Amino acid sequence: MKNITVRAAQKDDIETLLTFEQGIVEAERPFDSTLKEGEIHYYDLIQLIENPEAEVVVAEIDGELVGSGYALIKEAKSYLKHTHYAYLGFMYVKPQHRGQGVNKAILEALKEWAISRNIREIRLEVYDDNTIAKKAYEKAGFKGNLLEMRMELE
Repeated sequence: MKNITVRAAQKDDIETLLTFEQGIVEAERPFDSTLKEGEIHYYDLIQLIENPEAEVVVAEIDGELVGSGYALIKEAKSYLKHTHYAYLGFMYVKPQHRGQGVNKAILEALKEWAISRNIREIRLEVYDDNTIAKKAYEKAGFKGNLLEMRMELE
């Protein structure tokens, strides 16, 4: 196993982070016909890096940025047992580094950050048809919770 270092993302990492974001978009296009064509952005990465209620991390191998993720503290619905949870997003690993424990290292770092903030629930979203990602998250301990369904109207 390679030596993986996970650290907080810095503004100087933005060009690589924007490349990662487009990698996520391209990976998700086959699962979501509602995405616009061309370059789109899911995240305001600078705002997330600066937000005290968020932690954006990058994974490095030999000084190369190979993965990313973030945790954002959100207020839970009033009827849930927990008052807040950490929402995970921007989960990306460069294709040539997948299967090497990078995602696991990122998840561990984000879990530790959430625990340090007294958060005891983490959540994320994954496309139902993205079986590879679902299996990876299940292996990490996540369980399916709620399936959002949609219908396009003509």
